[in-house]
Amino acid sequence: MKQKALYAGSFDPITNGHLDLINRAAKLYDNLVVGVITNPSKNPLFSVDERKMLIKEATSHLDNVEVDNFTGLLAEYVNRQKFDVVIRGLRATTDFESEIQMAQMNARLYNDNVETIFLMTCPEFSFLSSSMAKEVFMLNGEIGGLVPDVVLNYMKKKYR
Repeated sequence: MKQKALYAGSFDPITNGHLDLINRAAKLYDNLVVGVITNPSKNPLFSVDERKMLIKEATSHLDNVEVDNFTGLLAEYVNRQKFDVVIRGLRATTDFESEIQMAQMNARLYNDNVETIFLMTCPEFSFLSSSMAKEVFMLNGEIGGLVPDVVLNYMKKKYR
């Protein structure tokens, strides 16, 4: 039986930590969708279309990965698209607390037998967040190695 997995986030921008999880999840599932969430409470640096384009370029080496976007509840999107698995990344114990609460709430909202699978981030990126990468970049710090090259080049063209 083919399994369809979702890895959702704002990806503003996608980091090498995200990319590490995508590479690993793509090996575990037949089809992996990277879902760009539109969160109305956040003020994104990149548009949804820019984020999707950057993710597509960063994951172009993975044949079983596609990129989509959605608004509203994660569980509604999961149910509508008939995912089997939702992938979540964990960096530290602080992530675990908020992620387990979200996973338990979503479990009540999912149809059928959708599972949430937690993947630990690579220790090399355990400190990294999109917010941190953006802040360092905007303050003229070096973020090479923290975001895919395509993202770094795009950020340099757009903001420097």
